[in-house]
Amino acid sequence: MSSIESNISINLLLFRSGDEQVFKLIFENNYERIVGFCMQFIPDREEAKNIAQQAFVKLWTNREEVNTLNGIRAFLYTAAKTECLNFLRHEKYIQNYQKNTLENREKILNQEILESFKFDKLEYQELEEMIQNALEKLPEKCRQVFVKSRFEYKKNREIAEELGIAQKSVESNITRALKILRKELKDILPLVLWMF
Repeated sequence: MSSIESNISINLLLFRSGDEQVFKLIFENNYERIVGFCMQFIPDREEAKNIAQQAFVKLWTNREEVNTLNGIRAFLYTAAKTECLNFLRHEKYIQNYQKNTLENREKILNQEILESFKFDKLEYQELEEMIQNALEKLPEKCRQVFVKSRFEYKKNREIAEELGIAQKSVESNITRALKILRKELKDILPLVLWMF
């Protein structure tokens, strides 16, 4: 066994037994690589640093499972990837929760506004039905664009990307939808204006 291989073996044994100096050396040699790897998933450098640090904490707590120095890097990349994916799942969950909460608050607010007009439940349901019928009279693409804009609160750019159409087309579809809806809902327009 060469002296280099001997040093590697000794360092690995020291690391596995809890030598903090060897761990510090591993950290210094790999930290920026792991941060860069994390930034491929998460563009926020501070969050990428946090995730990289979590990967090193996992490495330290699981150091006895690592059998080679190459295994250290493999462990770090795997741990970092797992943490990045968990972070992204959590972010998506939070966004969905916030979106649903906002939509629920808006529905409650809309209902309170309508109730302030002294509608009874039947009149409210009739009003909702009239609006739904008017929406169904819109051409398909026009309705899709309008619903994404006014009910899903998406920006014109997002709608254009999602539907594979030009942003100008999104704008003209919204204008067209509003024009048709004004005509279809002219009898109840004052009550519906705040909805759109």
